[in-house]
Amino acid sequence: MREAAILSLRACVALLAMPIYILSFVGIWQPFCRNVFFPFFFDKFSVVYERKTKKQKQELFRSLPDFKSPSGELKLLEIGTGHGVNFQFYPPGCKVTCTDINPNFQQSLQRNMNKNQHISYEHFLIAPGEDLHQVPSGSLDAVVCTLVLCSVHNVNGILKEVLRVLRPGGAFYVLEHVAADHSSWKYFWQQVFYPTWKLIFNGCCLTKEIWKNLEEANFSELHLQHTTVALPWTPIQPHIIGYAVK
Repeated sequence: MREAAILSLRACVALLAMPIYILSFVGIWQPFCRNVFFPFFFDKFSVVYERKTKKQKQELFRSLPDFKSPSGELKLLEIGTGHGVNFQFYPPGCKVTCTDINPNFQQSLQRNMNKNQHISYEHFLIAPGEDLHQVPSGSLDAVVCTLVLCSVHNVNGILKEVLRVLRPGGAFYVLEHVAADHSSWKYFWQQVFYPTWKLIFNGCCLTKEIWKNLEEANFSELHLQHTTVALPWTPIQPHIIGYAVK
């Protein structure tokens, strides 16, 4: 009964989004979404999301100075930098390498760089998180990833690269929306919206259980908790937040 209801409601959602499905079928939607719609949408969404998660991010990134190298430097890489909304939370003097697979965030990224002169910007790489070959092994004190793993093809591939580029004792910080409890109505609606949501929002998956990937990765410590971000009427309220140590 539950599966039948999900399939029926998926069809209704797909019907409402039929123009986008047609644009996708003829090959127009994906490049438009990647180059125009998603950067524009994410810029507007970030304003709301950052307001909702500000206290959680402040608490999450408070421990970043603990992972400075013996020389006193803190070299940090952010996977999926996007608009640079996390810059405000990084400690003064932090040396940041920015990476993103999508180069279409430049205007808002520059705006946030100008607002956050307390950190220095080392490198800007157009690269997927699964392939950071331009970054030397063991060269970083911290890696940050927020609202990125939901839309990547290979979470384990990213975690493998994170472990490679971190020095021993370095930390991986994460804040991601994830699948809700399988017995909940939230998970029911995540399943309903899953196909159309993924199409509209550039591959964003609603039902990933990213905490399992982190638990199975080769980190020496994992400090992770499940939390909720107050985003009413959306299927992305369940989150995980925390950090893992190499």
